[in-house]
This record gives sequence, structure tokens and C-alpha cells, in this order.
Amino acid sequence: MARTKAFDPEVALSKAMDVFWQKGYTATSVHDLVTAMGINRGSLYDTFIDKRHLFLQAIAHYHDTVVTAAIAHLQAPSAARAEIEQHFLDLATRASADRQRRGCLMTNTVVELAGQDAEVASLLQQSLLRVEEAFYQALVRAQEQGEISADTDIRALAQYFTSSLQGLRVMAKTGADTATLKSVVKLILQALVAS
Repeated sequence: MARTKAFDPEVALSKAMDVFWQKGYTATSVHDLVTAMGINRGSLYDTFIDKRHLFLQAIAHYHDTVVTAAIAHLQAPSAARAEIEQHFLDLATRASADRQRRGCLMTNTVVELAGQDAEVASLLQQSLLRVEEAFYQALVRAQEQGEISADTDIRALAQYFTSSLQGLRVMAKTGADTATLKSVVKLILQALVAS
């Protein structure tokens, strides 16, 4: 008869995600994880297999929670140019207010591991493509409403916005303040004006 777990795996996964987000994969030890998760090593291995599998699950959890929430307003049926602009402005404020300078788990992981681990790189690429698609759909609506030029290459613009987000997150992680990030956002958004 299987024993009932003495902890909630979803809560433990969320805590592990926070540790990886703060420290990165390489610098995070199993001791760091079990301490933060409030479980013992045996429970970690029984439930999550090992550190790497736990990390893969943490990335998926980050995507399903943090990334999904961040792009939800871009995916609203009425989202268009105003939502794209607000997305960048909100990011500038939110990112610079992060006292821990965690940045974005996806961006951090791309920098740390994407060139070394094909499975991790694939998960990250899927997440970035989802962000790109959210921008793309909002740009489609903006174009349909005449908010940007009909001859604008909106796929390229969605890709530009996705890469710009990553750059802003890196800048915030290194300590850029809100005013600096908003100045950069203003330049990024000129791509909409030039469209």
C-alpha cells in the first residue's frame, strides 16, 4: 500500500522554483532545495527523481504560473497596441522594484544553461515562443484596428519585442533603475510608431 505524502508536491515545487530562480541551477545544492522545500532528501528523490528533473519541473511550473500570468493581458480578446505598451511599462516598474534582482527564471536559465543542455533549451524555446505568439496576436489586432501600418512585418516585430523583454530583464537584474528601464522601453516602443 502506497504511503500518503507528508507534504504537498505542488507547494514544494513552487519553493524549489524560488530557490532556482534566486541562485540558478549550478549554484543550487540539494541541501538548499530540501531546506527550502521543508522535505528530506528521500522525499525529494522519491517525488522529483533528482535535482535536474526537479529543475525541469520548476521551469515548467514557472512557465505555467509566472509566464502565463505575465502574458494574460496580451492574450485577452481585445488586446492590441495599448496592452503591448502597458506590458513593457509594467515590466520596467516591476523588474526594477525586485530588490532580490532575481530577473526572469527563463532568461537566467537561457544565459546559464541553454548552450549546455538541449532539453532545457527546448523548454525555454517553447516558453519564449509562447510569449512571442502573445505579442503576435496583439499585433494582429492592432494591425486590424489600424493602430499600426498594414505593411508592418508583425512576426518580426513580435520577435523583436520578445528579445527586448529578455534584454530589459537582464538590465534590471544588473541593477538598472525604473527611469533607465522606462527610457529603454520608450525606444523599444518606437517600433510601433515607425510601423
